[in-house]
Amino acid sequence: MGVELSKWLLCVIFLLALCRNGAHAQPQVPCYFIFGDSLVDNGNNNQITSLAKANYRPYGIDYPQGPTGRFSNGLTTVDVIAELLGFSNPIPPYSQARGRAILGGVNYASAAAGIRDETGQQLGQRISMSGQVNNYKNTISQVVNILGDENTAANYLSKCIYSVGLGSNDYLNNYFMPNIYSTSRRYTPDQYADVLIQQYRAQLVDLYNYGARKFVLNGVGQIGCSPNALSQSPDGRTCVQRINSANQLFNNRLRSLVDDLNRNQRDSKFIYINAYGIFQDLVTRPANFGFRVTTAGCCGVGRNNGQITCLPFQNPCRNRNEYVFWDAFHPTEAANIVLGRRSYAAESGSDAYPFDIRRLAQL
Repeated sequence: MGVELSKWLLCVIFLLALCRNGAHAQPQVPCYFIFGDSLVDNGNNNQITSLAKANYRPYGIDYPQGPTGRFSNGLTTVDVIAELLGFSNPIPPYSQARGRAILGGVNYASAAAGIRDETGQQLGQRISMSGQVNNYKNTISQVVNILGDENTAANYLSKCIYSVGLGSNDYLNNYFMPNIYSTSRRYTPDQYADVLIQQYRAQLVDLYNYGARKFVLNGVGQIGCSPNALSQSPDGRTCVQRINSANQLFNNRLRSLVDDLNRNQRDSKFIYINAYGIFQDLVTRPANFGFRVTTAGCCGVGRNNGQITCLPFQNPCRNRNEYVFWDAFHPTEAANIVLGRRSYAAESGSDAYPFDIRRLAQL
């Protein structure tokens, strides 16, 4: 009897979830705007001259539309969060967003982008955070035209969620590339974190001045534990601590920035997502999440499949759900689902500060 009751309750919960997130349900917020890099780019780099592209197989091998520009075999974290927020369709990239579709939000993310404008320049064209903010301003002028006046647009935008996640490339494709960039010679890790946060703060305030009120600030993950970093360690399994230490300096300041902005930006709410900590769970307790391989990419080249990203038409691993990493740098869809779900609804007190995205949507 108890087993049958449990099955019945599971069915009820499943049906309620379908009703809540079904195609005809209203999203929890009117729009979702996304700023970031390759972790959440969904096509903005496809049409520019860049080496940072993922619009070819095996990227998108598990995504319904195939390769779209997502640096994953399937969903990214923001795709997962958009579903949890109740959006029936993925948020369109800026390069494709047209007409009234922009009222549901736009994804401005660009692979190789950073907080600093020069970041990622060795990979060709990319849209830095400053460029993404400018593209957002262009969108807002269209929103004002569609809704009729600035006050109506401001009221509408104040209810939307703004996801911002940059900084990874400012380390990966800047600070830790001393042969190309001078930042590591000009700044200590502490100083560099300060410089990044100062510029980031100005960019976030710029978004605030153009209507953004509900901010999700995503911390930088453990770059020193990526297959690319592991491939450079003597045993191929030990994380590069100097990279992770620098990332933590940035994240600590970003968390403090949340307090600063919540105090000083009127009528706004900023939260911090501890991507570093969530990711650490995946690689230190992989079996708890169904993962088996944490040190190598599902596809790629060289040791740990960590030398470069996936080659065109390369055959990836078959057991993709058991891998944390898809390629040398990016998570698999399975890992993104965990990251997205814990960002939306924190499972640990350290996942989000001062609260999670689900609560932010309710405010």
